[in-house]
Amino acid sequence: MEIKIEKWAPDKPNSVVASFLKRPAFDPVAETTARETLETIRLNGDIAVLKYIEDYDGVSLKVSDLRVTQAELAEARDTVDPQFRNAAREVYKRVMTFSRAGMKKDWKIFSPKGGELGEQFVPFDRVGVYIPGGQAPLVSSVFMTVTLAKVAGVQEIVVCTPSDSTGRVNPYILFALEMAGATEIYRVGGIQAIGMMAYGTKTVRKVQKIVGPGGAYVTAAKKLVYGDVALDLVAGPSEIAILADETAPAECVAADLLSQAEHGTGHEKALLVTNSAVLANKVCDQLLKQAGTLGRRQAILKVLEKGTLMVVVNTIGDGMELCNQFAPEHLEIMVREPRNWLRKVRAAGAVFVGVWTPESAGDFVAGPSHVLPTGGTAAMYSGLTVDDFRRRTSFMAFTRADLQETLPVIEAFGRVEGLDAHARAARMRFEV
Repeated sequence: MEIKIEKWAPDKPNSVVASFLKRPAFDPVAETTARETLETIRLNGDIAVLKYIEDYDGVSLKVSDLRVTQAELAEARDTVDPQFRNAAREVYKRVMTFSRAGMKKDWKIFSPKGGELGEQFVPFDRVGVYIPGGQAPLVSSVFMTVTLAKVAGVQEIVVCTPSDSTGRVNPYILFALEMAGATEIYRVGGIQAIGMMAYGTKTVRKVQKIVGPGGAYVTAAKKLVYGDVALDLVAGPSEIAILADETAPAECVAADLLSQAEHGTGHEKALLVTNSAVLANKVCDQLLKQAGTLGRRQAILKVLEKGTLMVVVNTIGDGMELCNQFAPEHLEIMVREPRNWLRKVRAAGAVFVGVWTPESAGDFVAGPSHVLPTGGTAAMYSGLTVDDFRRRTSFMAFTRADLQETLPVIEAFGRVEGLDAHARAARMRFEV
């Protein structure tokens, strides 16, 4: 296998690089399947959900089987090993700390004549969280989503995650869900989970917002239910870009690229941008060498063949421009004085600064949520935060003097827009 190495400059377009950058955020085939599945769930509720669980996951369940029981949670607590218990507590603490620190606070200012203007934040009443469990049981995603909802003050946190072929949910996921604060857990995955939470059934009441990462089918389903529920962002197959110079260890660069290639959907993207052709070649060698030692070798090789690119640029400044155009989910900066380049980032879900900050630290333990925009949508969306679980409401409290001062403005706009009732509503207060 030969990994592609291309050259790029802002004034010298490269068709291979351009094609790599234009990866679709949504899979049209997945969207067609999702549309048909969602409509059936909307019309037929629980019956359709059970049918699709059997069709897609090969699990035959009854309605009464959908919700995870307290007995299963207790069994999960007994199953999880002590080392993971300690690791989970550490992650929970760090994510909780970061979320509390980043939470926006209510604020207000005074209007010119003594009134008040401001914003207040209140949690959603009921949210839905999707936790992938197919290719890999993403236990870390539990803490990166449910914990934020708990910190925000959401009272009802509904979680859907797929089971195995016997109907059993991964005990580590269940342990994490209980610790993080989930209030309802359902053994439902894929499109059917999104439909169940978005539309509601006799068994599961609809939620107000759905968050969480997923593969191409989950991402397509989330897109299609927008409007029936609020959404977080486009969080599909993983991707990473690394901006590196000759000081970066090739072994570490390759290891970080492989960390995202191993997710297993086949749609992952791994991009190295460097001003060192020597480094690019060394990283190619390391990718092939290290891939052979990893457990998900077959999935990784698929991404190395179709979703991996090395790009050599003239300067690190050019490289940063290319990374911004790519708008990656994860961006690592492994150059001399990496902090100096942080402010140059315009579009990335999360930035990992310096050789001692591998992307996996963000995936598992650092504190910010690892639910991040993919498919180039980091140019439009930001990663999941605690405030995604709250509603922002602006408020205005005018005094009589405020309204009197602004009455001519209200009347002018009412006249121009042909909305005389608007103007009258303000004027009437001074006539009664």
